[in-house]
Amino acid sequence: MTDDPRPIRIGLQLQPQHADYADIRRAVAAAEEAGADIVFNWDHFFPLYGEPDGKHFECWTMLGAWAEATSRVEIGALVTCNSYRNPDLLADMARTVDHISDGRLILGIGSGWFERDYDEYGYEFGTAGSRLNALGEALPRIRGRWHKLNPPPTRDIPVLIGGGGEKKTLRYTAEHATIWHGFGDAETITHKNAVLDGHCRDIGRDPAEIERSCAVEGAPDEYGQGLYDAGVRLFTVGQDGPAFDLGRLRDWIAWRDERNAG
Repeated sequence: MTDDPRPIRIGLQLQPQHADYADIRRAVAAAEEAGADIVFNWDHFFPLYGEPDGKHFECWTMLGAWAEATSRVEIGALVTCNSYRNPDLLADMARTVDHISDGRLILGIGSGWFERDYDEYGYEFGTAGSRLNALGEALPRIRGRWHKLNPPPTRDIPVLIGGGGEKKTLRYTAEHATIWHGFGDAETITHKNAVLDGHCRDIGRDPAEIERSCAVEGAPDEYGQGLYDAGVRLFTVGQDGPAFDLGRLRDWIAWRDERNAG
């Protein structure tokens, strides 16, 4: 994937914790103005770090608001937990936000992992295997529902699958996704990309159809080239509240612009 001709894109994951919604809304507007390509939130019910009972907001309600509050950036969850919503309902929610945003939604989805969410909201946690199996069953249902809805989505909604499991998650990515989102250093991403490419070949799909995405920390001068050479074209910076300092995001945007111009 090192010769992927796609331009570099920069995403921001605005983690909806430890902040008032007004702070989150201002950060979304600032990220769009700064030139981010995508703004993500996440799909949890409690903070993942910091004060465990701190301020937190729900994912998809927020995406509907972002669809109205923004005009250019793509939006989505990094990632939706498949366990929390019936797949057909989730498909309808995604179609609705797709229309509200005039075709700027990315459906990010994964199998789920944060046990407190499940326990406090009454979902069956099960096992990693059972949650992955449920994701595999949900993905074709989601796409099938999109074909039944009136009106249908405004476009073929991009599906982003997050996770690095080599036997199931990456196979589902080959079968259903247009973006794969992973974590780790360049060596890890290179290995995972090779596994994903293998799954694509097994089912007769061109691996180049799947954009490779990665969470990034630190400065682009330190990490950008290695991850680029590993095949990453979507680099996503994480930022939690309440301050939402977008300085690192702006550094990655400047790096994107310099690289894409060259």
